[in-house]
Amino acid sequence: MKLWGGRFSKAASSSANEFNASIEFDQRLYKQDITGSIAHAKMLAKQGIITKEEALAIESSLLEILDDIEDGKIEFTIEQEDIHMNIESILTEKLGPIGKKLHTARSRNDQVAVDLRLFLKEEVKSQINLLKTLNSTLVNIAKNNKDTVMPGYTHLQRAQPVTFAYYMMAYYQMFKRDISRLEDCNKRMDVLPLGSGALAGTTYDTDRDFLAKELGFEYVSENAMDSVSDRDFAIEFIACCSTTMMHLSRFCEELIIWSSTEFSFVEMDDAYSTGSSIMPQKKNPDMAELIRGKTGRVYGDLVTLLTIMKGLPLAYNKDMQEDKLPVFDASDTLKASISIFTQMISTMKVNSDVMEKAAKSGFMNATDAADYLVSKGLAFRDCHEIIGKIVLYCVNNQKAIEELTLDELKTFSDKFEEDIYDKINIRACIAAKKSKGSTSFESVEEMLKDK
Repeated sequence: MKLWGGRFSKAASSSANEFNASIEFDQRLYKQDITGSIAHAKMLAKQGIITKEEALAIESSLLEILDDIEDGKIEFTIEQEDIHMNIESILTEKLGPIGKKLHTARSRNDQVAVDLRLFLKEEVKSQINLLKTLNSTLVNIAKNNKDTVMPGYTHLQRAQPVTFAYYMMAYYQMFKRDISRLEDCNKRMDVLPLGSGALAGTTYDTDRDFLAKELGFEYVSENAMDSVSDRDFAIEFIACCSTTMMHLSRFCEELIIWSSTEFSFVEMDDAYSTGSSIMPQKKNPDMAELIRGKTGRVYGDLVTLLTIMKGLPLAYNKDMQEDKLPVFDASDTLKASISIFTQMISTMKVNSDVMEKAAKSGFMNATDAADYLVSKGLAFRDCHEIIGKIVLYCVNNQKAIEELTLDELKTFSDKFEEDIYDKINIRACIAAKKSKGSTSFESVEEMLKDK
């Protein structure tokens, strides 16, 4: 019989049972559910709602159930719908009437909410640790490539020379912000909903502050109706996952381009590449491509949960049972993506010679040539026009700016002197940057300091 079946004169059909049940996916919350139930039993005993002996019996039995679940000795049933009722049903079988007392002063509504918050708090910690490992890997790559010169791009067109270390530290900043977002998200997740009841609170003299301390929550929710119907924390969590996946996807796009024969800036390790079933020469960056593809999947998880919640009146509605699948999928996908990405970049080969050769073509010293003329007293806009004409001349004559003779340069401006060649050397262009956060070797050293 259903634990809520007293009001019903007819059993649910088998098809309704199957459609209604969430045990197939929410069984993943078994540990959080048991943790919450033990804390609830302790609180009931502390408040004299059940006896200390009853609370101890409940705790002991729940811990036995936890061990049995982890040992694979328990099979959950769709008849009991979800993880919460499955565990309560098993507990009642073990303890009889004492087991039935556990649900005093709580509802499945607040039970679901606390389980999901407990789960996501753990996921946040796990993701932060993975991102910190990724950033440590980026720092190591940067430290090994402080002198590796490469093209920087805008519009995927060669723009100005930078170092590979500088490039890596740009992504470091993205993932650093991702860590900060998760930490901030956790502040709003760190609110205890347990003790809210179905939506209006409870008539029992409970101690929710005790529950918060037992379960490691910083705050107690202030409105029971909001507590059971809120999934903002889950939406925000998936939004954080989506942003991190976007950063990973951007990085993967670059690696895919860089590992092509046309670029050959990097080469993926064989352990993180795949071949072709028909073309024996192929070495495909499939891990990077999969992360790029999975990004859309996580975006879909965010849209799914936003759509579930968009039209729900207060308080709890059964639609909200569908919150867990997108949450689980987003978190699992992100963790797997960060992990494989970190392994992939830690083993890739950086072709520094190819990068530097590319940096020496494409007129990437043009801006520095313009800045040189500014230092000679001309207005930047005039300098921009002069160098533009020089670039056109170089294109038509298949030359680089630094290959022009001083006489050729003086046909465009009499401000050019012999020292121009020192200013438009690629490494000199990098070293000359003075602004904080620039690509200069000195600036990158500062970025890597204490990391």
